Amino acid sequence: MSFSLTRRGLLHAALGGAAFLGLRSTSGFAKTGSFTIRSAPLAEGLTLFEGAGGNVVTLSGPDGVLMVDGGLAEASRQLQRAVADQTGGSPVRLLFNTHWHWDHTGSNESLAAAGAKILAHENTRLWLGTEIISKWENRTYPRRPEQALPTETFHYDSKRIDFGGRQIEYGYLMQAHTDGDIYVHFPDQNVIVAGDVVATGSYPILDYSTGGWLGGMIDALKVLIEKCDGETRIVPGKGPPVTRAALEAQREMCLTVYERIGESYYRGETWEELVASRPTREFDETWGDPAVFLHTAYEGAWGHITELRRPRR
Repeated sequence: MSFSLTRRGLLHAALGGAAFLGLRSTSGFAKTGSFTIRSAPLAEGLTLFEGAGGNVVTLSGPDGVLMVDGGLAEASRQLQRAVADQTGGSPVRLLFNTHWHWDHTGSNESLAAAGAKILAHENTRLWLGTEIISKWENRTYPRRPEQALPTETFHYDSKRIDFGGRQIEYGYLMQAHTDGDIYVHFPDQNVIVAGDVVATGSYPILDYSTGGWLGGMIDALKVLIEKCDGETRIVPGKGPPVTRAALEAQREMCLTVYERIGESYYRGETWEELVASRPTREFDETWGDPAVFLHTAYEGAWGHITELRRPRR
């Protein structure tokens, strides 16, 4: 998700500032236009592309390319050129959207125009098809054109498809980063692409304007952990792949903050009192400035106040 100076200014005033870490470099640097698209092999047939706004993963098959997420619209041309260079010019046949945010859905229009099918959760299609007032960003997102909307959606559970002779699993992660998050699992290569449900280098964000919340993220991380073993590579929305241990650490952090926010709510404390208690104190050295995370976690929890007493450990 991109960050506006306006929102940063608001959060600086509330919490003393927010620092955001950029993508880390991987192998395969190639300067393409105004974006630096970086590629690195993940496993047989799988390639990770960074530098287009959000992580992009491709699977090459005999009849074309499967792509998970498509970066920013401004980077789409450069990204597609880099993908074509890696795949010998094979067309993108299937594009997954892990959620609606523009740093992951920027190639929807152009790939749809070239004949690609776009697969996502139904809520992602709904958000892309309407105006979104994002209060935590102080920003309004206009409705995307019809051509940008997913052409195939699902609602619950997980599903499997065959692509180029390989079985691919994808499934719903409920209300986590948004209410349309999905994962894409490549079991043959032991790789999971999880979008912005998984965070690296800085705290996760709970986009409560479109249904994300901390309890849902805790549940989503549990789903992902149960699909992993010690060798699984999990691709986050931004940053390098992580292991199951990283998911467990993120979930433990989220659980602790979830419990502290719940306790604060039920003690009748104000936002200022919660901030003063430093509910992320032992995690800040690892995760950085908690400003946006704590703000979105706190605001998002109001819609789930009766659930805050539900144990999630």
